[in-house]
Amino acid sequence: MSFKNILYYIFIVFRVLLYPFALIYGSLVWLRNRLYDIDLFSSVEFSVPVITVGNLSVGGTGKTPHVEYLIRLLQYRFKVATMSRGYKRLTQGFIIADDQTNALRIGDEPMQYHIKFPELVVSVAEERMTGIPLLLQKKPEIEVVLLDDAYQHRSVKAGINILITDYSAPFYNDFILPFGGLREGRNAYKRADIIIVSKCPADITTQKATEITNHIKPLEKQRVFFTKIQYDAPYHFLNNEYYNETNILKNTNVILVCCIAKPQPLINYLKLQATDVHVLTYRDHHYFTTPDIEEIKSAYDNWTVENKLIVSTEKDAARLQLHTEKLKEWGITILVLPIVIKVLFNKEQELDALITDYVEQALIENQEIGIY
Repeated sequence: MSFKNILYYIFIVFRVLLYPFALIYGSLVWLRNRLYDIDLFSSVEFSVPVITVGNLSVGGTGKTPHVEYLIRLLQYRFKVATMSRGYKRLTQGFIIADDQTNALRIGDEPMQYHIKFPELVVSVAEERMTGIPLLLQKKPEIEVVLLDDAYQHRSVKAGINILITDYSAPFYNDFILPFGGLREGRNAYKRADIIIVSKCPADITTQKATEITNHIKPLEKQRVFFTKIQYDAPYHFLNNEYYNETNILKNTNVILVCCIAKPQPLINYLKLQATDVHVLTYRDHHYFTTPDIEEIKSAYDNWTVENKLIVSTEKDAARLQLHTEKLKEWGITILVLPIVIKVLFNKEQELDALITDYVEQALIENQEIGIY
């Protein structure tokens, strides 16, 4: 028996041993949800439209670019705020981002929003139920709140719940933790108003989309959309200057520095663009230390090729900012590669209308009852 087969059988046995714990955890989650369903646990509704974006699985479904999609859709018509937990931040409680904010204070993803959208009100709070009133107290002009990674925060009653599931790992094929990767049972998808299948291949067919939709089994109230990720024009890490050339990475040798859950699609993209790619990966949401920065510089200096540059993701750039002064000293080109989502099958207008119509109607209803 090969070593690979031995490892496979060990993995199977290990998963089987985890199954009882999954049953216990799943039962507790089911009970919590049931208590909300029968109103023994209460959900709070707020005086502004609230939209949640989240998933059933643990990480890697592409929530951040979808939140950015909503920001772009809404920010020129309404005063928008985001609220996140602020994963791995070194602070606690409610915080609104300001000019002194960094990723250590609010987390890398909120910091990414703060950098990209200067007019956006970015906030963090572990408990959204108490965070939203504080947000509205400090920023009463807010007209819509986007809750990032809050699908499980049932203490807040949102007007629209958006559930995102990865094309390559859909929730209906997964199991609850720790046997699988789901935070709660598959049936929790029924709380969603909009279900988005993310990270689809560019050549996905309508037949495949129909097959996935049939597996999801959407309720009558639910709408299912499919999106893919596109890499946008890169910009310079130090001065935020965008490069208009579509082939800026052509004939370059790239050192990719990233700390994301699933880097392989990015690696594949860069290999198509650049001459060669050297990869330095760290665990998801990793905060770069001084030795990490030295490792990056050493990798650059010791790679004996021409036309070298460093590429990173926007989420990682939010944490690299903590070392900006050191990076300035290098005199090395560091590019940040943004991603955006594209709604497939000509459904963008339908998705946009669902969102904007809800916000507009909610604001009208609030005006009629005298909240505004």
